[in-house]
Amino acid sequence: MAHGTGNHELQVLIQASGLPNREIARRVNSTAHRAGHRQVATDATRVRRWMEGEQPRPPIPETLASVLSDALGFPLTARELGLVPSGVRLDTIQLPLLTEPAAETLAGWTRMDLLMLDRRETLKLAVGAPLIAAASHLLGGSARTLNRNQAGFTDDSTSALEAAVVAFTQLESTHGGALHRVAVVGQLSEVARRIRQGVPKTLRPRVFAATADLAALAGWISHDTGRYATAQRYWSYAIYAAGEAATPGRGAEIVTRMSHQMIYLGRFDDALALLELAAQRADRDGQLRVQALVHSQTGRVHAALGQPDRAARHLDRADELLDQSDGAAPPWLAYFDAAEHAGARAVSARDLTHLGHRGHVASVHFHTALRLRAPGYDRVRAMDQIGLAAALLDEGEPEQAAAVGQRALDLAGMHSTLVASRLNTLLAAAQHYNTADVTQLAGRTADLAARAPIPSPLAA
Repeated sequence: MAHGTGNHELQVLIQASGLPNREIARRVNSTAHRAGHRQVATDATRVRRWMEGEQPRPPIPETLASVLSDALGFPLTARELGLVPSGVRLDTIQLPLLTEPAAETLAGWTRMDLLMLDRRETLKLAVGAPLIAAASHLLGGSARTLNRNQAGFTDDSTSALEAAVVAFTQLESTHGGALHRVAVVGQLSEVARRIRQGVPKTLRPRVFAATADLAALAGWISHDTGRYATAQRYWSYAIYAAGEAATPGRGAEIVTRMSHQMIYLGRFDDALALLELAAQRADRDGQLRVQALVHSQTGRVHAALGQPDRAARHLDRADELLDQSDGAAPPWLAYFDAAEHAGARAVSARDLTHLGHRGHVASVHFHTALRLRAPGYDRVRAMDQIGLAAALLDEGEPEQAAAVGQRALDLAGMHSTLVASRLNTLLAAAQHYNTADVTQLAGRTADLAARAPIPSPLAA
């Protein structure tokens, strides 16, 4: 932890222990001496400096962890005390598995986000081993609360939070999230503040389930507005909150969102590694629809890698699991249905075609996705329409593509990098034609892409 910011983890834990700094120092000295470290001679002033952010040298971190473990009645590590140097807190997507310190970290992320609204994102994107390790840590960990005062939430405020999450989710599905991102992040900041005040035991499942939904939404909206590193941080807290709520399958579903981002950024190995973690968790949770989602997305990655057999195996397995899943999906998984899976098949067929594998007709699957789409998913419907127009061009149907494309562009003026990136696929497909209709379509597409509220350099 950086000097000057304070070691919030250690502050919370010492406060929860009820021990004064002088007693903490006495116990550290005694424990160190019994272990043979006769040179240790700390005092109350030094304990205060550790809480302010000073990093003590060994053997203090492990000794202090032992002292606080005894005082609090559960095991702690030096890392959970914030006493293992790991760079500035905001530069990592790792979270402590303790309720109050985790909420403090979330509060720091939202503060930075809201302060940096008009500037380029400065956070570092996690990729490779750090990304996979963080996701594994969050999926496999077990959160603990310190049971501080219980003033943060009431039944009424919890109901209000749940209603706000529903409203924000509906707005994002219909219009894209850019216009509402600040409101979502502000709501998340307020939730973090209240969690630090304490969550009554009877309300914990509801509060953290709603917080997981809100953080997952904040991550998705941030991704869709090009704030990729910020998205990772909100998703990591969403996984953590899903664990606090004990919602089966939720953490695995959020990891698939992280994998989607890696697909979008062309980091297919990272996407597959994340999906492997999600698959393990989904299997353990026994959620068939989540398992179907994981297989659907895994098939898409293998298609992007030019591996048609592996792609087909996972896409077909997703079909089987969707057929086997009974009952209505939970609200957080309502978006993944036969239409969404058809969209994954469409993009997979498109990618395989572009990589030279014949016999994969993307337009058929785009048609299926559009036919099955439920009301309220306007952004993804716009993406399907644009994808269909591009697929028809790839398949040698320029007249039909031009007609579909013109209708698609009527829906495309959203605040969304995902929509803008899909416009790029239409532009690429149109380059192979010089007919009047396609030229007109390409001109309008290029103009819309250039004027997009949130442009994207990528084609997805």
